[in-house]
Amino acid sequence: MSSQEQRDQAYENAAFIPDAQTYPPRWDADAKAFRAAMRCDLDVAYGDHARVRYDLFWPDTTAKGLMVFVHGGYWKARAKSDWSHFAAGGLARGYAVALPGYPLAPEVRISEITAHIARAVAALAAKVEGPIVLAGHSAGGHLVARMAMAGVLPASVAERVVRVQAISPVSDLRPLLGLTMNEDLRLDAAEAAAESPVLGQPLDHVQTSVVVGRAERPAFLDQARWLADAWETDYLILSGRHHFDVIDGLRSPDSAMMRLLIP
Repeated sequence: MSSQEQRDQAYENAAFIPDAQTYPPRWDADAKAFRAAMRCDLDVAYGDHARVRYDLFWPDTTAKGLMVFVHGGYWKARAKSDWSHFAAGGLARGYAVALPGYPLAPEVRISEITAHIARAVAALAAKVEGPIVLAGHSAGGHLVARMAMAGVLPASVAERVVRVQAISPVSDLRPLLGLTMNEDLRLDAAEAAAESPVLGQPLDHVQTSVVVGRAERPAFLDQARWLADAWETDYLILSGRHHFDVIDGLRSPDSAMMRLLIP
């Protein structure tokens, strides 16, 4: 195996997860059934791009606040509608739950995706009153961590954000510079540093947490630990969970993840 292949393999997930190919079709089916059963506003535009849309799910009673879940896919794959069912835990805890879409690499750079998610959170904040909590998985974990940092969200929105949970996040983008996927991401050293939450700090009033599966690839265990150490934050390691099922706790209102996110 070449040194390039070794570097790429460190950030490869599917090849190391049993029956990995079965997850996307199950996610798609569960998400479709969930949308059909819930009260929701689908494909609401927050900008001009075809992917700049969000889905917003409403609880049975008046919403206590807003939860936003940002999906992963290495900033270059998947879509908001693949993950609808992961709104279940937040809805059961009385929050409206939104899933924003965003343009993907190589069409846009990661810094542009960060700006799109900030606009999505601002648009959603105008729709739902109360406190705001953010959760994101993998690349989405990176994006919600960026929302916790100064100067990303409008001040009036940032002051309403109370908790942010980064699930299996890519918190330091600098190791991605040498990966083959960077042909799509187009990161340079300056952007990788500027977009790395591990090199910054969260806003003082935002309670943060980092979640990772114990069965994840070493690179993702490192990325999660780096952020937890840099931010001196709550750090939850889920036994037996890998990169594809580490988010399952979002479906249960009483999971350890949801108790951290919406106490």
